[in-house]
Amino acid sequence: MARMAHVLALAASAFLLVGCVSQEKYNALKLDRDGLAEQLAKSQTDASGARAEADSYKNQLSQLIGNGNNLQGLITNLTNENAGLHSQLDALNQKYADAMNRPAGGTALPPELSNTLSQFAQQNPDLVDFDAARGVVKFKSDVTFAVGDATLNPRAKEVITRFASILNSSQANGYELMVAGHTDNQRVSNPKTIAAGHKDNWYLSAHRAISVGNELMTEHVNPQRVAVVGYADQRPIASNGSASGQQQNRRVEVLILPTTVRSTSPSMASGSPTRSSKRGGNVNMNKDSTAGNGEMSKPVLNK
Repeated sequence: MARMAHVLALAASAFLLVGCVSQEKYNALKLDRDGLAEQLAKSQTDASGARAEADSYKNQLSQLIGNGNNLQGLITNLTNENAGLHSQLDALNQKYADAMNRPAGGTALPPELSNTLSQFAQQNPDLVDFDAARGVVKFKSDVTFAVGDATLNPRAKEVITRFASILNSSQANGYELMVAGHTDNQRVSNPKTIAAGHKDNWYLSAHRAISVGNELMTEHVNPQRVAVVGYADQRPIASNGSASGQQQNRRVEVLILPTTVRSTSPSMASGSPTRSSKRGGNVNMNKDSTAGNGEMSKPVLNK
């Protein structure tokens, strides 16, 4: 660009020195000047475009570097969160194993509380079993929920209301609770059951445990006391080779753990008075039937 400007200056000087020149030479000089001026303008435009492109690349590089830092931070946070969840799950599994491995013949809870729970089970034998040796109240899924559903039926809600009053009594209100859902080993296959969110036995067992846990909290059991877990068909108590064994395996257990709640705030002491939204759908959904009409084609395989 400097050279072009210099040439233009020389051309102008030559014109002044020569004075009068022929029209032909004048036109030639003018064309040269105009061409050089056009090249100069184009060079300036190209230079400006190159600077803008360089600035754009610089901004993109800065964004990439910033996004890389953000991505690394997100990965770190997710890794830490995942480790925390694994730790919580390990703790829950250990508590469950400890409760289930207690020797038979004794009582896991104080005699007064154990007697109260035994009477509660005797008053509701169609719906509830109580394992005094392990401190576990078992709700039978076949009479607690509709087939392939996780919505508590009215009878189950009445019984859970009574159960919650025991858990809130002075005998039991300091104990932690684990609500564990279980299924048999029959695969979830009914499209309506799957469409309702119970995609497989893991989902169904977890959703049923959540329903029981929510109902307890609706009845003012302190949420800080409650843990919920779904075990699908991984913790059978009977053989899945028979209909009666499968029926026993379909259950929701409430483990009354011999550990006290670590912290209790007055605002949470009475639990949540708001009833949670219900899971589940058609009361006649049978996960073991693909008929699609909601009929209970195999009641014995109810989950």
